[in-house]
Amino acid sequence: MRGLVKVVDDILQIPDLRRRLFITFGLLAIYRIGFHIYLPGVDAVFLHKVIEVQQSTGGGLLGYIQMASLLTGGSLSQAMIFSLGIMPYISASIIFSLLVKVFPKLEALQKEGESGRRQINRYTRYATVLLCIIQGMFVVAWLSSPAQAGTMRQSISAGGLPLQMLQLTVLTAGTLFLMWLGEKISEFGIGNGTSLIIMAGIIAEMPGAILTMVRRTLMANPDERALYVVKLIVLFALFVGIVASVVLITKGQRRIPLQHARHVKGRRMQGGQRMYFPIRINSAGVLPIIFAQSLILIPTLFLTSVFDEGNFLVMALNRNGFWYLLLNVLMIGFFTYFWTSLMFNPVEIAENMKEHGSFIPGIRPGRRTAEYLQQIINRVTLTGAVFLATIALIPQIIADAFEVDLLITSFLGGTGILIVVGVALDLVDKIEAQLLVRHYEGFMRAADDRAKA
Repeated sequence: MRGLVKVVDDILQIPDLRRRLFITFGLLAIYRIGFHIYLPGVDAVFLHKVIEVQQSTGGGLLGYIQMASLLTGGSLSQAMIFSLGIMPYISASIIFSLLVKVFPKLEALQKEGESGRRQINRYTRYATVLLCIIQGMFVVAWLSSPAQAGTMRQSISAGGLPLQMLQLTVLTAGTLFLMWLGEKISEFGIGNGTSLIIMAGIIAEMPGAILTMVRRTLMANPDERALYVVKLIVLFALFVGIVASVVLITKGQRRIPLQHARHVKGRRMQGGQRMYFPIRINSAGVLPIIFAQSLILIPTLFLTSVFDEGNFLVMALNRNGFWYLLLNVLMIGFFTYFWTSLMFNPVEIAENMKEHGSFIPGIRPGRRTAEYLQQIINRVTLTGAVFLATIALIPQIIADAFEVDLLITSFLGGTGILIVVGVALDLVDKIEAQLLVRHYEGFMRAADDRAKA
């Protein structure tokens, strides 16, 4: 504890780092203020009644909207100006990352340097506006449709087409403002601004979930209260264990040894150094889970809004159903291999190694090296796919086993824990680099000193 306090004191002693941290937290505070401003024309009192009724029944269209909010770091069910979150911009960026690998013109544009990247960023912003309009139309349609809250049945927002257009404009402007806010955090703060905004949106939901669980424990019968306390303790232990495993897998990598060929330059012998080519176990990150759950969520939202709960397709795609879980696992595995194949080209890597005079000991350069790399990438990707599928299923498994709300167990797995852990590790690495470059002890050095003591 003393070492951690010293590290925090060192951070505050550096003016530039202190200023960047204050700017980062200040802009994130502005981001959270937007979640207390309702869209124009929304009946806030009736909205809260609808949310309470839907949460007590544990289903309906609102349940799927709340699950979508966990993917965005936004709050689609609260009808705020930042309800869409930053996810439309993330989705547009991912789409253009894929298109760059598919279309040669975009790839050539990216290779032009800074001007080409600016042009691709401009296309990404245009796509963000389009995605905001599409996603915002679903939110506006839900607000305009009749909802049931006890004996009352009315629309959450009833103002006609002009009000709907205004709400759609506000939702789009809110996401564009968050996109600008993320860029300013990256420029004047510390860390990736877009990732920090998503992490802040996810973490902001955790106190509410914890209070809900504590409130249920206090309101339970005296005979059942001990069981709820045991559930709280077990859930906390599972949370610590899952976070530790996510950190281990996120940092884990398969290192392939490389040897540089020796050559004579003048009278000196150069080369011969031994290096490592790292392949991360979870090189695809959180993207396969986002792709899989988003593709399943879209038809599920459509079917739930059109058909009743007794329909065969609606029951088959129920979050508790076997076919939903199986389809989710298969799609996560597919997108993990698909994304890894786009990011790693063994033939290109082998050719680059051959041109730079590097080789893998015991493996002939060229085609054999490419085959060897492909074999290793397939095995490592399989491990990453199994890990991602397990993380994605943990919330549903724990919710069924402990009879706890899925919105509470969602913080034990899925996209939320992966994003929070990944962004937190990246932020710690950046702060560590700022400390070490100024000859201060970093987090790792402080931890080593505590271990020796």
